Amino acid sequence: MTTTPAPPKPAPGPGTTASESALHLPVIAWFEAHARDLPWRRPEAGPWGVMVSEFMLQQTPVNRVLPVYEEWLARWPRPADLAAEPPGEAVRAWGRLGYPRRALRLHAAATAITERHGGVVPDDHAELLALPGVGEYTAAAVASFAYGRRHAVLDTNVRRVLARAVTGVQYPPNATTAAERRLAQELLPGEEAVAARWAAASMELGALVCTARTPVCGRCPIADRCAWRAAGSPEHDGPPRRGQTYAGTDRQVRGKLLAVLREAVAPVPQEALDAVWDEPVQRARALDGLVADGLVEPLEDGTYRLPLT
Repeated sequence: MTTTPAPPKPAPGPGTTASESALHLPVIAWFEAHARDLPWRRPEAGPWGVMVSEFMLQQTPVNRVLPVYEEWLARWPRPADLAAEPPGEAVRAWGRLGYPRRALRLHAAATAITERHGGVVPDDHAELLALPGVGEYTAAAVASFAYGRRHAVLDTNVRRVLARAVTGVQYPPNATTAAERRLAQELLPGEEAVAARWAAASMELGALVCTARTPVCGRCPIADRCAWRAAGSPEHDGPPRRGQTYAGTDRQVRGKLLAVLREAVAPVPQEALDAVWDEPVQRARALDGLVADGLVEPLEDGTYRLPLT
C-alpha cells in the first residue's frame, strides 16, 4: 500500500546490523516483481486513497475491500467531499465490509482533516495520530505508504513475517508486544524511501507467501535465512490463537439490522427490524449497541435511521 518510487539498495540504518539489513534487499526485490496492482498503490490514489484503504483493510480481506473502495473514492475523492455528507451516508456506503464503526471513524477523520488541515491528509505522524479513529498502526501506515516516511508498520502480516524469519516462532503473540515494536524498529532501514518500501514489501510477503495457515516457503525470498525454518518449523506452543466466529453472534444480528437501515430511504419502523432476527433479547441488545455506538439514530416516533449528525 505505497505510492513511493523504487528506492536505492538498502543499507543498515541506526540500530540495524548488516545481517539484519540483508533481509531488506531480497524482500524488496521480490516485492518489485510480485506486488499486486492495487488501486491504493497507484500514484493517483494519493494520501486520501491510502488512508481510506487502511481503514477498510482492517480485519477485512482485499477482495471484499476492492469494490467498496472504488465506489467510495468515486463518490468522495477528497476528505472534504465525505465531510460534507452526514455520517450515516458513510455507514450506508460501507456496505457489508464489517466493523461499521470504522465508517464513522473515517468520516470523523475526514471532517478533522477538512477543518484542521485544509482538506489535505497530514504527512506528520503526530498529526495523523491526533485524527479521530487513527491509531498507531494507521498513522504509521499512512505516513509510510502515502509519504514515504520512515516508520515501523506492524500489521498482522508483518508481525508474522518477523516472528518466523527473525524470532523463529510460527505465530506472533495475540496482541502486539513492546518486544515486537523494538524488533521492528531495529530492523527498519535507515533511508526513508527504503524503509517505506520495506514496510510495504514485508506486508505483502506476509499476505501472499508467509501466510498464517499454509506458508509457501518455496517461494519465499528469505527462506534460506528464516529462523523458524532453520529450527525445523516447530508448531505454535503459545496461548491459543483467537478464532473469529460470526454465525449466531451479536455481530451477525447487528449486520442484519444495519442492512435494513442501509437499504431504506426513510426511517424504519420497529417491526421491520424485529423481522430480521427471531430472538428478541439478543435482537434488542444488538440494536441498543448500534444506538450506543452512534451507528443508528432512534426517533421520537419509534422509528430508526442512520445518523445524520
